[in-house]
Amino acid sequence: MSSPFLSRIGSVFVPVRDIEKARDWYCEMLNLPAERAEIHFGHLCPLPMEGPGLVLDKMPMWGGDEPGGPPTFRTPAFMFLTDDLHAAYRYMQDKGVELVTETMDDHWFAFRDPDGNLLMACRR
Repeated sequence: MSSPFLSRIGSVFVPVRDIEKARDWYCEMLNLPAERAEIHFGHLCPLPMEGPGLVLDKMPMWGGDEPGGPPTFRTPAFMFLTDDLHAAYRYMQDKGVELVTETMDDHWFAFRDPDGNLLMACRR
C-alpha cells in the first residue's frame, strides 16, 4: 500500500503568546501587509506568504493556556530564505532582534523571535 501523504508541507505552526504582537513582528520582518494577516478564532494567524504557509498560533490546546504559554522552538524548525544573507543579518541587528549566531559559513544565522522561538535565516 502506498502512502496517502503528499511530499510537501502545507503550513508550519509557530507557537506565540501574543498573537497581535507576533503578527506585527513577522509581517514587518517579512515585508508582509499586516492587514492581510487576519487573526482567526482569537489564536490563529496565517501569514500571506509564497510557498508553504506560516501560521502563528497561541496554541490553546497545546499549552497556550498555561501561565508560560506554549512551548517555544528550542532548535530551528524551519528556515527563512534570503538572497542577501549579510543584509538580512544587519536588518535583524538594526531591529534589535536577539541574534544567536553570527553569519555561519557565509550561509546561515540563527535568531529568536519575540516569544523566544529559535529560527534560522539561510542564503538561497
